Amino acid sequence: MDKKAAGMVAYLTIVGWFIAYFVGDKEEAKFHLNQALVVHLALIVISILGRVPIIGWFTWILWVVVVLAGVLGFIYAVQDQDKEIPLLGIVKILK
Repeated sequence: MDKKAAGMVAYLTIVGWFIAYFVGDKEEAKFHLNQALVVHLALIVISILGRVPIIGWFTWILWVVVVLAGVLGFIYAVQDQDKEIPLLGIVKILK
C-alpha cells in the first residue's frame, strides 16, 4: 500500500488505521498515520466523556469538531498533502 492509500485508509476507522500501519508504507505515511491516530483517540475519549452526566451534554460539540478535523485530514491525504489538521495536528504520538 503506497503513502496516499495508507493515509486515506488510516482516517476511515480504527481498524483501517491498523491495516494502514501494518500493511502500508509506514515511514512514508507516518504523518497521516499520526494524525489519524490522534483523531481516533480523541473520538474514543469524547465517547467516554459522553457518559458523564452534565459534561456529556456538551460532548456533541467536540465530536463535531473532531469529525470535521478527520474529514479535513482525509481530504489532505487524498490530495497527498502533509498539512496539519486544525487543533489536533500539533499532537505527535508516533515518532
